[in-house]
Amino acid sequence: MAESITLARPYAKASFEVALAAGELSVWSQALKLLADVAANETVRRTMLSPALTAAEQASLLVELCGDELLPKARNLVRLLAENKRLLLLPEISQLFEALKANQEMTVDVELSTAFELNKEVVNKITQALQTRLNRAINLQTRVDTYLIGGAVIRAGDTVIDSSVRGKLTKLAEAMNS
Repeated sequence: MAESITLARPYAKASFEVALAAGELSVWSQALKLLADVAANETVRRTMLSPALTAAEQASLLVELCGDELLPKARNLVRLLAENKRLLLLPEISQLFEALKANQEMTVDVELSTAFELNKEVVNKITQALQTRLNRAINLQTRVDTYLIGGAVIRAGDTVIDSSVRGKLTKLAEAMNS
């Protein structure tokens, strides 16, 4: 069986193209996040897996749970997903849509983990360096991770820059053991 991300990709691309053509990337982004959150709820998930509900009933239930926040085209997407038994792919569809949106807008979400709190000046320097290196606007989220001992770990999509003391000690141990 194909992986869920593979099955979700065509739906995410189609949703992105519709949103881009209508100039509604942000609206679609919010709608897909809402749908993904609702579909990821364990009670909703069990209900969606129930063979007692038809595809139309599943779609109606999901649309009803989301309320008036969905565009008519997003409701159509829900119906299509229900007909194809793909409603549980909504979290992956939302994730892929966000990646396409970020690529279109030339932005990237970056997580900066440090052993201690950084001052604004250092955070700004890191942000500027990352913007230069990645050639994109940066949405930086910082967090303190005392497990690191010292240094920092930067995650930007698939790119990981580990300059933490723990990471360097791990590399040193691996080098000594090989």
